[in-house]
Amino acid sequence: MERLLVINAHPRVRSEKSLSLQVLEFFVSKYAAQNPASLIEQIDLYREFIPAIDANLLNGWEKLESGEPLSEDEGKMMGRMAEILQQFKGASKYVIAMPLHNFNIPSKLKDYMDNIIIPKETFRYTESGSEGLLTDGRSVVVIQGSDGIYTENDGYREIEYSHKYLKSMFEFLGITDYEIIRAQGRATLDVKHILDTSRLAAAEVVNRWSSV
Repeated sequence: MERLLVINAHPRVRSEKSLSLQVLEFFVSKYAAQNPASLIEQIDLYREFIPAIDANLLNGWEKLESGEPLSEDEGKMMGRMAEILQQFKGASKYVIAMPLHNFNIPSKLKDYMDNIIIPKETFRYTESGSEGLLTDGRSVVVIQGSDGIYTENDGYREIEYSHKYLKSMFEFLGITDYEIIRAQGRATLDVKHILDTSRLAAAEVVNRWSSV
């Protein structure tokens, strides 16, 4: 059974005003209608516990390597990381909804990426360099909401790091079928126009995924 993992990286989790969440809702509804046999899971990064790289996590990793027993907090953190990783690896398609925060991804999404970029699980080191392990035809689409426009040939395009980071990290893991849907320009454009354009782009992705 094919599995779609919805990664909600919006701090409000639910919001009728959010462009990215409105497009996400459209995407998931259309995907479910066209793929009734698929399993759809969702993780809400600002509602659920997503371990961050801190002292407890570093101590836990060191203890695992040395065989030392973990503290209760370290054990819970390691267990949660394992759950997040296995949920991610178990899916074949991913849709990420996020606002743009100061030209980059939301902080909880960075924490999430640190839970899935794990050596020997999603990539490995070789004599010739690192190698992604998720090379079985997975797909990622990012739905990004923003007030500005980042597709013009100007300075804003160069400093929009979220797209560059996510694309390069998924390619690092072996996932090369990556695209972004930009619900952009809220500060200057008509919201209806933004949503119509973004939903059309979302429908095209769903149609492509459904025909595979």
